Amino acid sequence: MKRRIAALVLCLLFLFQLPPVPAKAAERVYFTAVGSYVLPLSDNTMPFWSGGYVYVASSIFTGTGRESLNVSQVLDSSLEWVVLYSGSGGSSLTFNLSANCALDNTGTAYYPGAILRNGTVFVPANTVSRYFDLVYSVIEVEQGSMVWLRPQSYNLSDKLFANAAQYQLNTVYADYLRAKESTPPMGSSPSAPERPSVPGGEEDPAAELNGKRIALCLAAGDAAASLVDALGIYNAGAALFFTPEQLASQGDTLRRMSAAGLSIGLLVDAADPDWTVEEQLEAGNAALFQAACCKTRLARIENGGSQAVQTARELGFRCLQPDVDRSEQPLQNTSQAQVLLQRLASRRGNAAVWLGSGASPVGLRAFLSAARDAGGECVSYTETAML
Repeated sequence: MKRRIAALVLCLLFLFQLPPVPAKAAERVYFTAVGSYVLPLSDNTMPFWSGGYVYVASSIFTGTGRESLNVSQVLDSSLEWVVLYSGSGGSSLTFNLSANCALDNTGTAYYPGAILRNGTVFVPANTVSRYFDLVYSVIEVEQGSMVWLRPQSYNLSDKLFANAAQYQLNTVYADYLRAKESTPPMGSSPSAPERPSVPGGEEDPAAELNGKRIALCLAAGDAAASLVDALGIYNAGAALFFTPEQLASQGDTLRRMSAAGLSIGLLVDAADPDWTVEEQLEAGNAALFQAACCKTRLARIENGGSQAVQTARELGFRCLQPDVDRSEQPLQNTSQAQVLLQRLASRRGNAAVWLGSGASPVGLRAFLSAARDAGGECVSYTETAML
């Protein structure tokens, strides 16, 4: 029976043999596949990683997704909650957007919960798959990665499915590129005229920051808990990087970060004479899983060249390559926060900022307050290139 199902899936996939994607390049993307279908691709519904979990748009449980997975969605119009339920078993999961959990029919809680992002509700693939007896995989493909959800009965390997789905991937990707060509890039809205200079020729950095997204990335260190407190005050996102040794002793903080949707990264010293890059990455994820039952694919490689970065990439990690490196400048007070704000205000578009270990909780709070007043948004730097 399983062989018949696999054969049927392959037949369905090969029916979609369409011309390959145009040669134009773009950023690596995350596809979503359900059953034997690759769903349309857009920035608003693209899967992403947060706290070691991959999240998918709840809207995939409609139409083709509902039929393929036998799971349906009911979404509150105010985006305060979403219910996923099985059409056959009558079981359901209710995700309340104000809580970091989902409740089943009996009131049992499942973690983590849903995340609201860019007006779209995302649910953790792991939680949904476990509860509704589904299987999910994150598969590397030519254009990026693909999150594939399917029933347990699909006896098909990830590699075989990816190969068979290549024509669908090409078609969906080509449609995505065409849509991107007709949409102004983020941060360059044609409806927003350039701000004129104020008298004296000085620019207002707060006005310049309006609408920009800033991904703060920090070496957590011993101040990790206080940094997370500061981020929580302003409901801001960020990525905190830990060494394997730090991960082993920061269990409470790591669990708080995971619950809050903050990104956890591995801090690797490529010049360490005792541990290779691969060993540090492996040890870091082992410690993270022990502490918070999650893993990460985000890493910061220090004291190493392109070969060390390539090693991490081949192991499936995304290595932080910041747009702005401020690791040599401290962020300890309001004055230094204003300097950083001015630096970002002078840039065009969004920016990932590496602060290293130079940020204190006081300096971070000062910058978060200034960025909020300037109209900027501090977001988490994740395994997917969202900036």
